[in-house]
Amino acid sequence: MATLYDRLGVREDATVDEIKAAYRKAVMKWHPDRNAGREEQARAAFLEIKEAYTILSDPLQRKVYDAVYADEMRRFKDQQEQERRAKAERERKAQAAAEASYAALVKTAMRFADDGHNRDVLFGVLLGRDCDAPLAARIADSVWALHESRKAPPPSPEPAKAAAAQAPEAPKAAAAPNEPQPSKDEAPAAEERSSGVFHSLWHSFFGLRS
Repeated sequence: MATLYDRLGVREDATVDEIKAAYRKAVMKWHPDRNAGREEQARAAFLEIKEAYTILSDPLQRKVYDAVYADEMRRFKDQQEQERRAKAERERKAQAAAEASYAALVKTAMRFADDGHNRDVLFGVLLGRDCDAPLAARIADSVWALHESRKAPPPSPEPAKAAAAQAPEAPKAAAAPNEPQPSKDEAPAAEERSSGVFHSLWHSFFGLRS
């Protein structure tokens, strides 16, 4: 919304001297004699500039204009806010209605699927409910896939796990009753022989030297 201040190109708190200087500059720019070929446009702008200067150069008229303008701006902003809220409310209601309609279509498709009808029947029923074809196809596909998944048997356990669960536990090996046990003096010698064999194998494989 252009104001008288906008016409002169000054701020709303401009001084009288600033208003006069802006008026002289604007008059020079928009004088019809200086705008050959666009005289009508220049004449209209020239008259608006003169009107703005007449009001803003007079302290009393300027005060009245400021008060009226401020009041109109408040009304304008209030109107814009009301329109914004009304638009938001319309959009909210439209969204709620769309969601309710979609839920009703899904419910209808699920009812027909539970009655044993196939996917094509679901699609036709949805078309008969004024549902557009792409949406009807998506709902029919989803509901039919869900319905079929409910009828599928549960997966069987893995064969290896099932066999392991059924196999009897192997008995633990028992020590021979008559097998001789090494004496205390023979035990260190046996460990030493075992250690020697280990080191021999280690050096033969990796070529290490102690």
